[in-house]
Amino acid sequence: MIKIDFEKMGGLIPAIIQDHETNEILMCAFLDEKALNLTLETGKTWFFSRRRNKYWMKGEQSGNTQDVLEVYTDCDADTVVIKVKQNGGAACHTGNRTCFYVKWEDNQWVEHSEPLFDPDEVYKK
Repeated sequence: MIKIDFEKMGGLIPAIIQDHETNEILMCAFLDEKALNLTLETGKTWFFSRRRNKYWMKGEQSGNTQDVLEVYTDCDADTVVIKVKQNGGAACHTGNRTCFYVKWEDNQWVEHSEPLFDPDEVYKK
């Protein structure tokens, strides 16, 4: 039986969030055992914020939630891939579809996306 190894990584493991239809990587966040259990129990993605030191459900403020369809772990059981249905279009807190919208080109980082919402308005910053 496979058991996720949270201790190897200091209690948190990376979670790669992927669109179930396109296989596009939407984001990467971190889970501890409680966040993984919340994700598996509720069918929504839950993470642990290292910066805010708290649990959060993706989309709880923006409405851009993620419905969990499949969950995989790697051979070392220290990383998960969660395939989701992205609700609301944007997975990134910047308002972009994916967190991976910046590409290295011609010796510089270039943004390749327009936000789908204004994060200052949504998050009241």
